[in-house]
Amino acid sequence: MFSTERKNKIIDLLLKQQRATVKELSQLLNVSDATLRADLNRLEEEGLIIRTHGGAMIDDSLRAEHNFSVREQKNREEKMLIGNRAAELIHDGQCILLDASSTALELARTLKQKQIRLTVVTNGLYTAMELKDNPGITVILIGGVLRIGCSALEGLLGASILNQINVDTMFTSASGFTLEDGLTDFNVYEVELKKAMINSASRVVALLDHTKIGKSSIASFAKVPQIETIITDRNTPDDIVEQLRKKQINVIIVEKA
Repeated sequence: MFSTERKNKIIDLLLKQQRATVKELSQLLNVSDATLRADLNRLEEEGLIIRTHGGAMIDDSLRAEHNFSVREQKNREEKMLIGNRAAELIHDGQCILLDASSTALELARTLKQKQIRLTVVTNGLYTAMELKDNPGITVILIGGVLRIGCSALEGLLGASILNQINVDTMFTSASGFTLEDGLTDFNVYEVELKKAMINSASRVVALLDHTKIGKSSIASFAKVPQIETIITDRNTPDDIVEQLRKKQINVIIVEKA
């Protein structure tokens, strides 16, 4: 089992039961206590867990991040603006990919109101449900594993569909984005699917409110050279915007009316 897989399993367990001991986790993962402690130290350095005497507990902010209803309400205004602007990049007759993020859901809500002919491929349950009532939009749901508390179908079980369609644009968000790591997320199972989705798309558009910029999570699913456009809000630091544009990334800044 790779380090990222172990760390994801550790987080999964802690999300379910709040805390666990080193012994409990090492038995679950079938690794030595020394290896397990090294994983816990790295997770603590990344701000994802809190080390306790003899074990670890989940950071409350990550518990909130894992809860889709909480994420959906966080920076809602910025996400709506980003979603509205992203919809302007979509044209009649295209095939697009949407991930299961709360920002992509805002994009779906905008598309739902449009008279447009589209094919939308997604692993987001809420996103698919949002779009299903628009008669001009064909929704393809990528199959996978549905875990407790998640709104996304995860894993590569249904990824073969991506080999059968021509995708114009992938619209995706992330837990974090840095120039070094690119787009990152804390769920290694969803990350693997996102990699496949991005590889199948002609271009990638990242939907990132300012709170995602400068943060990094467990696993990367898209490096900077793979991203054509980033849509973000005015609170993203100007120096980062400048660095992105120097790397030939189209940066679109949305502002409140």
